[in-house]
Amino acid sequence: MFRRNILFGLAAGLLATGLAGGLTPTPARAESGAAAALADPAPLAAYGALPSLELLQVSPSGQRLAFVTVSGEQRVLVMLDLATKAQVGGVDVGRAKVRDLEWIGEDRVLITTSSTETVPRLGLFQQELWSGQIYDPARNRLVTMLVGTRGLFPAMFSASHVIQGDDGPRILTRAFTFGNPDRLDLFRINLETGRAALAEVMGRQVRGFVLDPSGQSVARSEYDADSRTWSLYLRQGGGFRSTWRTEAPIDTPDLIGLGLNGDSVIIAALRPDLGQEGPETTEFFDVNLANGDWRPVRFDFNPQALEFHPTTHRLMGASRMTDEGRIYSFADPQAANLWTQVSQTFAGRLPELVSWSNDLHKAVVLTSGARDSGTYYMVDLDAGAIMRVGGSYEEIKPDQVAPVRAVTYAAADGLEIHGYLTTPPGIQDPHGLPLVVLAHGGPAYHDVMGFDWWAQALASRGYAVLQSNFRGSTGRGRAFMEAGYGEWGRKMQTDLSDGVRYLTEQGVIDPARVCIVGASYGGFAALAGPTLDRGVYRCAVSVAGLSDLRVFVDNEASDGTRRDNTTTRYWNRFMGGERLGDRSLDELSPARLADQADAPILLIHGRDDSVVPIEQSRLMERALRRAGKPVEFIELSGEDHWLSRGETRQRMLAETVRFLQANNPPD
Repeated sequence: MFRRNILFGLAAGLLATGLAGGLTPTPARAESGAAAALADPAPLAAYGALPSLELLQVSPSGQRLAFVTVSGEQRVLVMLDLATKAQVGGVDVGRAKVRDLEWIGEDRVLITTSSTETVPRLGLFQQELWSGQIYDPARNRLVTMLVGTRGLFPAMFSASHVIQGDDGPRILTRAFTFGNPDRLDLFRINLETGRAALAEVMGRQVRGFVLDPSGQSVARSEYDADSRTWSLYLRQGGGFRSTWRTEAPIDTPDLIGLGLNGDSVIIAALRPDLGQEGPETTEFFDVNLANGDWRPVRFDFNPQALEFHPTTHRLMGASRMTDEGRIYSFADPQAANLWTQVSQTFAGRLPELVSWSNDLHKAVVLTSGARDSGTYYMVDLDAGAIMRVGGSYEEIKPDQVAPVRAVTYAAADGLEIHGYLTTPPGIQDPHGLPLVVLAHGGPAYHDVMGFDWWAQALASRGYAVLQSNFRGSTGRGRAFMEAGYGEWGRKMQTDLSDGVRYLTEQGVIDPARVCIVGASYGGFAALAGPTLDRGVYRCAVSVAGLSDLRVFVDNEASDGTRRDNTTTRYWNRFMGGERLGDRSLDELSPARLADQADAPILLIHGRDDSVVPIEQSRLMERALRRAGKPVEFIELSGEDHWLSRGETRQRMLAETVRFLQANNPPD
């Protein structure tokens, strides 16, 4: 159904400021109340709700803006004309989990969604499957890709690629054809019907590919599970030639995109023989298409992510997250100018570039941090103007945003651990506070500076919140991540409690009032607190956490044609298992140590979790009940691993706060 009125207030309320001689951001919402007084907290639902705005994408010309908003549990795509500030399109996406938006030329938008499905015919059980819908506002219709093509399974098995060809824009994606079990081909999508036509034949062993501006693949990678070999193929002389291969039992290289000049491709790989000297290992390399020569990609810093031009799809820069926000380095002069203007205009507000027009003169910028729960702006360099589009969490007022500061402390073995401390709003001198240790997932992931809805919600209820980037986390160099190998339940766990001891020494927290909370790996850490690192926590909340490591790895081994696969080898390396079925993992499994639990535990798990099966929480509940230990278990119907639904995310947050307040009251 066409929706013109949902965002009428937002469309009419876009603020524009045009200034000669530079950019000045639209003033933030008026501050209220004295900073010394604890602000009245926003409702918990305001933190747990889906973001009011997300996935903002400016059109190629810079004249239109597309984004997703929510109305209750319904997601809505909205299109605005930036010149008139009028809504020019909109469609209900329903309860679908929207993962991405991308303009198809100037008139259509590709919506990528996912859902948890079981397809026994393909050997898929509780898997997240991806699909694409093409929205055409001129005809007010939504066309689902790949549906109606004879013999084709209607799901995308690669990212979608929007290419601007001589005959107009086109979409390319990989899909599975019944009857061809050894192929997973590349198809071109008809923008009018959504049906697919074969573009290139690709074997099922093809793991990645890079397209040139015409949509033809110029590089492919293949992985042979039997020999554990990753191979690079470059298009040369009218066909593909193998130019490099490496044994990769776990860390397989990745094809990323086109190089700076379009005559090379970028690969993420472990090549210590080619890496530049420095504190971190270079993992991005430029490979010449003509001769296959490799060279490190060099920027002012070791990048965590690469940036590609919206038109040529060539490499144009890199970025890295720091305590001062995301920093960028651009080889493209126009992109460098854009970032210089943005970084100066939004200094101190952790700006990030979200999307940009083809000429790089207009961009969407996201700010967050102090007194900012996440605000989107449109920047127009030509007009010297900024428009405030809206906030991610509009119900949370500036004085309700909790302050966040970086902390650094030494682990028991001397390793430096970095993290973030969020304290309740209005408290100038934090002292003797109750603490929640909020452990991130992954574990190869890391928390960053900025507005975190979960940490902010807990701080709003009077808790200090510690988010430690324990060993095994990314963001601190490869050596730091590798320091986590084999340390599940060991040093990765004590890195968290060492943070508790540090904050105790600083007088910030009361060591007698500490709980631990986390999701995914963080859920495991929450369970390991009362069972493996006892005497630290008064309670624990595990969301989608692992409880039996050996059972989990065995389940991963059963999910596919080969039990000994890269996934199981990855988990065994991190967990410390020597082989499949390694019983030493039992010594690190909270479900097998339930009789030792010294604190009440709340388990929360989505029934549609395709990453950590809900059986992991069910195992933990049964073990705790057999041991006579206090436990609560809440199953979230229709929820996945990522808490993608607003209703269940809000319930998770409400139940977590209720449990914390009952077992570790903040006052």
